[in-house]
Amino acid sequence: MKLDATDIRYIGNDEFRVLTATEMGSKNHEVVPTSLIAQISGLRNGGVNKTLGSLARRNLVARVQNTSYDGYRLTYGGYDYLALRTLSKRDSVLSVGNQIGVGKESDIYIVADGDGKEMVLKIHRLGRTSFRAIKSKRDYLGKRKSASWMYMSRLSAQREWAFMKVLHENGFPVPTPIDQARHVIVMEFIDAYPLRQITSVPHPGKLYSSLMDLIVRFAQAGLIHGDFNEFNILIHRVTSEPIVIDFPQMVSTSHENAEFYFNRDVECIRTFFKRRFNYESNLYPRFQKTIDSKDDGDGEGFRLDVVVAASGFKKQDLQALEEVRWWINNVTLRIV
Repeated sequence: MKLDATDIRYIGNDEFRVLTATEMGSKNHEVVPTSLIAQISGLRNGGVNKTLGSLARRNLVARVQNTSYDGYRLTYGGYDYLALRTLSKRDSVLSVGNQIGVGKESDIYIVADGDGKEMVLKIHRLGRTSFRAIKSKRDYLGKRKSASWMYMSRLSAQREWAFMKVLHENGFPVPTPIDQARHVIVMEFIDAYPLRQITSVPHPGKLYSSLMDLIVRFAQAGLIHGDFNEFNILIHRVTSEPIVIDFPQMVSTSHENAEFYFNRDVECIRTFFKRRFNYESNLYPRFQKTIDSKDDGDGEGFRLDVVVAASGFKKQDLQALEEVRWWINNVTLRIV
């Protein structure tokens, strides 16, 4: 869905209380009973019904029919408003501009703070309409009612935030992280082109080497990007230096499939450079040699994957996200 921030200034405190109550009720209910929303929000039933009707007209909640009780579910629009409300209260985001990107798992917008400084807002949206057939064909969520698409989107944003912070703090070429709320991340705006849009470069060998060095540097710090390709690499407009984006799928070098993901990242770059720039090199990193060089003392000296794991992102959260991404990447094309 497309973010529409037009009405956010007109939504009152009671409406946000009801939205928040619906979100809290969603942890244990796919359809949240109206009575529970009233109980959590602290408003009278009559007031709650009127407020829910107003929110439903704005597509921030949706009334679900054919249930054994009167209930509502939070929509992605309502989740967006809750996240923006939080960011607004922190003075992180004061205005929302144009959409500048869209993917199968996220939407990207230009936003600004109170000083007019432009930033990038990334909204994680696991389970877009085109992917909901996955859930209808095979319910990987099982009995975990709280593990909705919105909950998974929140986990995805939290994971990306954790990686972006630790990578930025350790000098990797990534955007500066600014704030995170629910399924949304705010980061610096970089004047750069996606690598996929670039048709020629003066020295393809130099850029190729820089990107392979980044793959090695990630691995020697205990991390593998997992989706290191022309869609997730920006080239700075002024310096021509690469900037890496999109980190929810990063894995540790101790992951059981680490070598597969490492080799896939390497092969993505090799294939792109051969196809786009007619450049091919026999020099490229090997997983085991890269890991061995770290063990010999040539690496970062500590493991960023351990740092991220210690930041509060739980092991079961990682497993849930990996399961979702496996379905998205491997089952979607066979279902949709």
